[in-house]
Amino acid sequence: MLKPQELRIAGEILPFLNDPTTPIGRDFATQATLLHLPAGTTIFSEGDECSVFAVLSSGTVRVFKIGETGREITLYRFGRGESCILTTSCVLSARQFPAIAVVEKDTTAFVIDQFTFRDWINRYGEWRDYVFKLLSQRLATVMAIVDEIAFRRVDVRLAEFLLQHAAGEPPVLYATHQHIAAELGTSREVVSRILADFSDDGLIRSGRGQIVIRDRERLQQRAQAQ
Repeated sequence: MLKPQELRIAGEILPFLNDPTTPIGRDFATQATLLHLPAGTTIFSEGDECSVFAVLSSGTVRVFKIGETGREITLYRFGRGESCILTTSCVLSARQFPAIAVVEKDTTAFVIDQFTFRDWINRYGEWRDYVFKLLSQRLATVMAIVDEIAFRRVDVRLAEFLLQHAAGEPPVLYATHQHIAAELGTSREVVSRILADFSDDGLIRSGRGQIVIRDRERLQQRAQAQ
């Protein structure tokens, strides 16, 4: 059974749990558990059975695919108050997990078993609304990623990625070429080639594990190119 402090946290991320005397509030208090997962923990590997459903109260989980060539693509991340739509789909359909889910930042999560999850979908409208809203939002995110990969040039997406994630003055991004490739759904070789072009044009300065933006205005022009 969850402790009062844990129930308070649950109410903060899922407002319909604020009243512990409601049927869903009582069931959540007695049937959910709070787990702590350190960074680097693999929650699911491709082909695993989805036996639990988790709602994060802190931290970040990255969900990604690895192709036959070893190339990675990040599908999405989820954090506080969110869950994994692939897990949701697998629990509802009794299918195996089709990707890999790894803890990116130390995470705590409220976990319920698959049978309880299905039971709550049938019994509690507020729980059902939460799950369907989650599915809708995350599906939109995945569709945006598909659109990016299929229809936007990699150099444009890479310029935009650098501008979004570099920080400081001058702006610096600490990341490997492999990490950037996984985020953009392309190969490390392609990322390295484009970064070399950016460097030759004076837009960036690239070193081991870091990229410094030298000309933000011209890099923004590259990010807006058609």
